[in-house]
Amino acid sequence: MRVRLEAAECFERDVKLRLPFRFGVVTVTRTTQAVVRVGIALEDGRRATGVAAESLAAKWFDKSPAFSDEQNLDQLRQSLQTAIGLYRAQGWSTPFGLYAGTYALQLARGAELGLEPLAACYGPALLDRAIIDGLGRALALPFAEIMRRNLAGMAAGELAPDLDGFDLAGFLAGLAPRPDIAVRHTVGLLDPITAADQGPGERVDDGLPETLEEVVRRYRGRYYKLKVAGDVAADLDRLGRIAAVLDREAADYRTTLDGNEQYGDVEGIAELWRRVRQTPRLARLAAATLFIEQPIKRAAALTKPVGQLAADIPLIIDESDGELSSFPKALQLGYAGVSSKSCKGLYKSLLNAARVARLNARPGAARLFMSGEDLTTLAGASVQQDLALVSLLGLDHVERNGHHFVDGMSFAPEHEQAAFARAHPDLYERAGGPARLRIENGRLALGSLACPGLAVAAEMDFAAMRRMPTVPLTPIAPAHPERLS
Repeated sequence: MRVRLEAAECFERDVKLRLPFRFGVVTVTRTTQAVVRVGIALEDGRRATGVAAESLAAKWFDKSPAFSDEQNLDQLRQSLQTAIGLYRAQGWSTPFGLYAGTYALQLARGAELGLEPLAACYGPALLDRAIIDGLGRALALPFAEIMRRNLAGMAAGELAPDLDGFDLAGFLAGLAPRPDIAVRHTVGLLDPITAADQGPGERVDDGLPETLEEVVRRYRGRYYKLKVAGDVAADLDRLGRIAAVLDREAADYRTTLDGNEQYGDVEGIAELWRRVRQTPRLARLAAATLFIEQPIKRAAALTKPVGQLAADIPLIIDESDGELSSFPKALQLGYAGVSSKSCKGLYKSLLNAARVARLNARPGAARLFMSGEDLTTLAGASVQQDLALVSLLGLDHVERNGHHFVDGMSFAPEHEQAAFARAHPDLYERAGGPARLRIENGRLALGSLACPGLAVAAEMDFAAMRRMPTVPLTPIAPAHPERLS
């Protein structure tokens, strides 16, 4: 089904974190949300509006210390502006055709601007979701049906030549969205493990859990994602304190480790894993660890095999997943999986899922997999659209951290919060405060996301947002050139 992008408006709003979130090289206390509203036309004359939302995140898409945090946001604004121009110039095409037909040029324009591939793909990721949302609203169909019927027009073609001959339409038709999903709680590098880790005056006391111990007791979850910092001794000590809580409080728990590119080579992360397995107090945590996510810096992660470590523990890529060719390359080096993140693009997730299905169908093949990871998807459109995607992929659990580091929808006007809570009562709860995710026994119910469009049945208050500033489409000079490596 062909559509045309007729208009695209970009907005922003500020978000204050209730707790500092440290991952990789950055500590976040405030963030910005980007919101996109598009107008699309269908060939039969119908018109519709679609929306999408995503965090404008510093020091994840591009971690160079040479750029300031605000420059990182400008890089993402450049990506979005570039994508809007290319999509509009494309004219009539299928929703997937808009993505596929501009993919190479988007990356090329991004390279001219000095953007990392991850940053260059940010703009299309937002536009694609908003366009699919508009298409679903026009057809009165939910996201899952749009994709199962392949009304987006997905085809492997030149974007994924390794899928040549694979029945992509049949794969999509066989997808079945889950009615609920387990939450994998993120434990950041600064997160207090027990109350003893909080100094005088550090408690927020807003009714939400603050320490890991409180999180386990409140949500009763089974899955936990543990950040590591690239310092073996410090990582072992912190993992030991985390294990003490999980061993005592979390019953039959499962964990993943996230390196956030903090190790320079495979030898570094291999040493950490060797020490984890040799440490008696980490025995249960080691046995519960499902995989290690992106332990090696992206510049080195896809340069040498990781098979020896991967024989002991599966490794997946996240930040190294910059282009559609990245996952196949990672597989050749011994990685076993790749993350799904809405900020990297829903079509990339679906194509990678097809790759996993194709390769796992081979006789005697090693099990490959996808994981659901989180770029602080905030309550409202952002988290709902990502949940709809991982639900369609059939994942058992997904990392969620926006509900922990941000107090629900506190960044949105009261009437917007009320509208989302009414439209999605299985997903949100209200107890006299902001609309917050309803996590029960470690799980989120997803039934209300099966609404027309891409998982958003409530209206956002665009009047309460500010227009996204226009950024010159020229390379950004680093604010700190002396930090260039």
